[in-house]
Amino acid sequence: MAEHRPHVAIIGGGISGLAAAQALLHGAEAAHHSLDVTVFEGDTRLGGKIRTTPFAGMPALDEGADAFLARVPWAVGFAQAVGLGDQLISPAIGKAAVWWHGLQPIPEGLLLGMPTDIMKLARTPLLSWRGKLRAATEPLRPRTNVGTGPGADSIGAYVRSRFGAEVHERLVDPLVGSIYAADTDRFSLTAVPQLADLANQPGRSVLLAARHRPPAPTGPVFFAPNGGVGALIDAAAGEVQRHGGTITTGHTVEQLSRDGARWRVDGEAFDAVILACPAPAAARLLANDPAFATAHGALASVDTADVVLVSVAVPLASWPERLTGLSGYLVPKPVQRLVTATSFASQKWAHLHSPTSVLLRISLGRDGLPVMHLDDDAVLAAALGETSEHLGVTLQPTDVRISRWAGAFPQYRPLHHERVGAAEASLPATLTLAGASHHGIGIPACIRSAQRAAGATLTALFDTEE
Repeated sequence: MAEHRPHVAIIGGGISGLAAAQALLHGAEAAHHSLDVTVFEGDTRLGGKIRTTPFAGMPALDEGADAFLARVPWAVGFAQAVGLGDQLISPAIGKAAVWWHGLQPIPEGLLLGMPTDIMKLARTPLLSWRGKLRAATEPLRPRTNVGTGPGADSIGAYVRSRFGAEVHERLVDPLVGSIYAADTDRFSLTAVPQLADLANQPGRSVLLAARHRPPAPTGPVFFAPNGGVGALIDAAAGEVQRHGGTITTGHTVEQLSRDGARWRVDGEAFDAVILACPAPAAARLLANDPAFATAHGALASVDTADVVLVSVAVPLASWPERLTGLSGYLVPKPVQRLVTATSFASQKWAHLHSPTSVLLRISLGRDGLPVMHLDDDAVLAAALGETSEHLGVTLQPTDVRISRWAGAFPQYRPLHHERVGAAEASLPATLTLAGASHHGIGIPACIRSAQRAAGATLTALFDTEE
């Protein structure tokens, strides 16, 4: 009798699903196992919240994420594994600003807005002298609990307790909030590894602990493929298919059920399933089995935030020279209306430079700041009006593109990690979770989560102790 060849279903064709498929196929090959993998994607295209399309004469401008962290290994290694290692580029300009009654340079010595050098903080015009003095008292403050008490896993509560309201509102919240579309008063500290590591250093003081941290790595902070982040999706899909994986688009999975030791995905039999879809979709698939009540409850409780990204091209001749050294700016919540950040894309990335235009990517909306109810005219008016006011120049675009991202950003409420851990512990070994809803937002975190799920699946299917 022929040996049974396991078949794994991956539900979700974004970066998490494709990375899980790639890791499964490569891992099985390396261990000399036979394995079939099928990726199901409900949309007619792959990539999820990653999309790169032509704009304003440029062959590729990202409509969502435009880079990934270079100083963690997962996305860089994945790009190399799918053949893009020699196509990674870093921003030409890394100097950004915060709009606080004018554009103010982001001070040096910050870690996601958290001060690590009080002398550098003292020179910034972003804070009042009262705010600076409050921040300087941080080494004298008693240790702040990062455990399980009320507010203890909130970024806002932690930063205010250490450095005061001004540091939180004008530095940490704009920086972290722009990455996660978050209200950091309701966002988990533990879910942001850089801040969690700093908060969990021995001793009570962040500033004193920062003195003993190893120096920051040299080299680029961010990378992106020179064809845009969408190139990562195309390369990953090609790699999966070259190694025998099947990718099915336009198929929204409606039913997941147990069939003895196996699974049924819309009636088709599989030996294991990886849920690499957003939490609401995963919760829907688990809703009808009482054995999955814990996981269903945890996944159904994951909130999301909507954002709209407006890309515009404005004539270079109208662009003030005083802005040429910046990659963009952030808007703190106390002075926000709808615009939360603006990236000067053609200054940030050398390959987007144009002799005639400046390309901007304007972000609107976040957790607690809804925008999806606005029609395109209202979105564009807000984007152009607010950004023109911030920059002190009237923007008159020659090209406009509006990209709407409903539910794009999972919101990690305090103690999110505990709820996800309980959900995962309640699931059988052949049913795993991957993606931004669970283990971290951002391309590297999604890839790491996918590889973790793939490794657990391979262990469940092929006992490594045999």
